[in-house]
Amino acid sequence: MMRSYNTRKSYLPDKFSVTHLFLAIQIVIFLLMALNGGSTNVLTLILFGAKFNPAIAQGEWWRLIAPMFIHIGFTHILVNSITLYYLGTQMESLYGSLRFALIYLLSGLMGNLMSFAFNDSISAGASTSLFGLFAAAIVLGRQFPNNLGIQQMARSFTMLIFLNFFFGFFSAAVDNFGHLGGALGGALAAVFIAMPRTSKSQNGQRLLFLIIYFVNAIFFAYTGFMRAGFALY
Repeated sequence: MMRSYNTRKSYLPDKFSVTHLFLAIQIVIFLLMALNGGSTNVLTLILFGAKFNPAIAQGEWWRLIAPMFIHIGFTHILVNSITLYYLGTQMESLYGSLRFALIYLLSGLMGNLMSFAFNDSISAGASTSLFGLFAAAIVLGRQFPNNLGIQQMARSFTMLIFLNFFFGFFSAAVDNFGHLGGALGGALAAVFIAMPRTSKSQNGQRLLFLIIYFVNAIFFAYTGFMRAGFALY
């Protein structure tokens, strides 16, 4: 049986906001980068943890998490911060802080893994996680077809995600594999993490999507390791 949500509460953040925490982290890192060569400096990007395939292949797996909080240039962090503020506030109020944080981080991880597998360029940015939130919102639309607020949000984000993918393919500076992987991770995580009060009868489906997430993560990690490893020799 479907349950409805009070959408008037969906725009009010909890007393403790993970969204604000993530915003603060990426802004502090951006300022530190500005004081150490600038966020567009390649050496500074590598130093602070941007996705750099040869380093990941040599065991620096933390570079699959750090890029979510690193940005290249002022416009990059401005756009992603505004998006995170508005999108994160809505999604965190729907999922709760813990579930929201897990979806955000797992989306970014999958995005960086897919980028590691298929994109040799240095990359960074919260957009891997943001695309995961877009995808999670679309999944919500399917889970709650009778909730008008969620349906409106899902339709808006469906349009946004397709427009971003469309224009992204015309720009060499955009990490399309990171965005695609983030969307995949967010869609899967939205199912196996689930909404609060989701029926326990769906536990089998949640387990299946969790397995699919790990299978994809392992495949991308293996592919990236093999490609980057061969490139080192």
